[in-house]
Amino acid sequence: MQIILFGSPGVGKGTQAKLLSEQFNIPHISTGDILRKAVQDKTELGLKAAEIMNRGELVPDDIMIGIIKDVLKSERCKNGFILDGFPRTTIQAEALDKLFAELHLNDVLLVHITADEEEIIKRLNGRRACKICGSIFTLSEIEGLGKCPKCGAENSFYLRDDDKEDVIRKRLKVYETNTKPVLGYYESKGKVVTINGLGTIEEVNKELIEVLKGKKVKN
Repeated sequence: MQIILFGSPGVGKGTQAKLLSEQFNIPHISTGDILRKAVQDKTELGLKAAEIMNRGELVPDDIMIGIIKDVLKSERCKNGFILDGFPRTTIQAEALDKLFAELHLNDVLLVHITADEEEIIKRLNGRRACKICGSIFTLSEIEGLGKCPKCGAENSFYLRDDDKEDVIRKRLKVYETNTKPVLGYYESKGKVVTINGLGTIEEVNKELIEVLKGKKVKN
């Protein structure tokens, strides 16, 4: 099973990716995570990326594609993968398609999770992070709690800058302008399924599994 998980900030991509990873026993490939690991492991591409990031610049597409290639070629991806956080532009999508062709990955499906913009803002604005361990919770999860359920730190919850309404609206605008065109690119190839992300985590996950099985995505 080869999946690109796609959608705007706050639709629940990360949550669903973790669930699908467990249910289908395939790795969740978060591009942010694999970039950090490449830097930490001091791989050839990781060292190049670190040098660029230390200058305060964005890691170029060719280096990101190289890091993704290293992961997709690894043993952990032999039965498939869930790619999350890439591509973000049509140029990246075209480069990724070339990589898939090179690796003979012919059954990649883009799963588009949708949600109403105001609902996304409500969701993200209703999250709180622990300033000690960095874990993120919904307000309902920590209601009445004086300490973090993960690390036990007291009075450690705060609203991250990324979850403030004005910042969320800017992130959504960037998504609409720069990232959403990627959807059209894959739709033209007939490789998109769309899921309504407004239900509960369990409801969305159930629909995801039904759609994926209906598409008969190959393992």
